[in-house]
Amino acid sequence: MADKQEILTIEQALEGLPADFQFFQERFRSTIQPKLLSRESDRVGAVKKQRKFTIIGVVLGIAVFLACAFLIKANRGQADGWIIGAFLAVFIAGGMMAWGGMALSKLGKETKLMLIEPVSSEFGLGYEVAPGQPQDMATFRSLGLVPGWDRSKYEDRLTGSRNDTPFEFFEAHLEEKRTTTDSKGRTRTTWVTVFRGQCMVVRFHKQFNGVTKVYRDMGLMNWVSKIGQMGKFQKVKLEDPVFEKAFEVYSTDQIEARFILTPDFMERLLGLERAFKGKQVRCAFSGGEMFLCCEGKDLLEPGSMYRKMDDLGRVREMLIDFAAIFLLIDAMSMRLTPDALRGPNG
Repeated sequence: MADKQEILTIEQALEGLPADFQFFQERFRSTIQPKLLSRESDRVGAVKKQRKFTIIGVVLGIAVFLACAFLIKANRGQADGWIIGAFLAVFIAGGMMAWGGMALSKLGKETKLMLIEPVSSEFGLGYEVAPGQPQDMATFRSLGLVPGWDRSKYEDRLTGSRNDTPFEFFEAHLEEKRTTTDSKGRTRTTWVTVFRGQCMVVRFHKQFNGVTKVYRDMGLMNWVSKIGQMGKFQKVKLEDPVFEKAFEVYSTDQIEARFILTPDFMERLLGLERAFKGKQVRCAFSGGEMFLCCEGKDLLEPGSMYRKMDDLGRVREMLIDFAAIFLLIDAMSMRLTPDALRGPNG
C-alpha cells in the first residue's frame, strides 16, 4: 500500500481513496503545495532551533545534576538532596526543550489548517479548531457511551452533510476530578482522563422505533451488562459468530436491531476502529440519530514536522482520516434510508 512506503507522487497519495477525493490532486498542485513550500524555510529554522535548545537543555540538566551531586557529597547530604538535584535537572532540560519547540509547534498548527481547510471547503463542511462543548455531549453520557466528567476539552469539529445525511464529528478529552486522603489526613487532587478520542453524530431522515446500543465485548464498563438485564433493554444475539464474540448489543427492539446491525455494518465498525487507530469503538441508535465513540489518539493532525512541508505522506494521512469518516456515513446512509427504516410492515 502507498501509505506504507515512500510516497513520491500525489497520485500515490490518493490511491485507494473515494473517487470524490480526486479533486485534491489539482488543488494540491495549484494552491496547497505552493503555500506549504513557502513555509519550508520556517520549518527548517524551527527544527534547528528545537534541536539546539534540546542539546542546551540536556547539557544544562546534566551540569545542574552534577553540581548538586558534588555539593551534596561535600556536605554529606541526605538522599533527599539527590532527588532535588534530579528534579532540577529534569525541570531545566524539559523547560529548554519546550521553549525551543514552540516555533515548530506553532508551525504544525498552521500546517494542519493548510491541509484541513481546502478539504472541508470542497465538501461544504464547517470546521472549528477549538469549539465549545457540543450540545450532544449530554446524550452521549445518557446513552452510556462516555462516562461522567468534571472537565472537558474539544477540538477539530466538522459539521455538514455527506450525501444529504447531516453529521457532526469532533474530538473530546474528558477528565474526572479525584481526591484522595492519606493516613496523615492530607488530601491530594488529581485529574484523571476517563475518555479521549473521537465522537460522531449522524442524523438520518427517519426515526428509529427503539434504542440500540453496541459495545465492544472486551470487559468494557461492567455496568453495561446490567442494562441488558434491566427494564426494556434486552441482549441481542448477532447472526455472525465472529461479531457475536466481538460486540455486546442491547436493544429495546430486537427486530430493528438485527435489521441495522448487519455483518457488513459490523465489519465497517471494526474498520473504522482500525482506520482511527483506536479501540473500544461503540455506538447507539436513538431517535433518528447514530452516536458513535472511538477511543484513541488525535486525528486530522499534520504528522511529524521533521518531514518536509509538502511531504505527501503527511497529505495522505490527513485524507485517510477524512475518508474513514465519510465511508462510515456512506455505508449507513445507504442502508438506513427512510423507506428501509419503515421495515416490511412500514
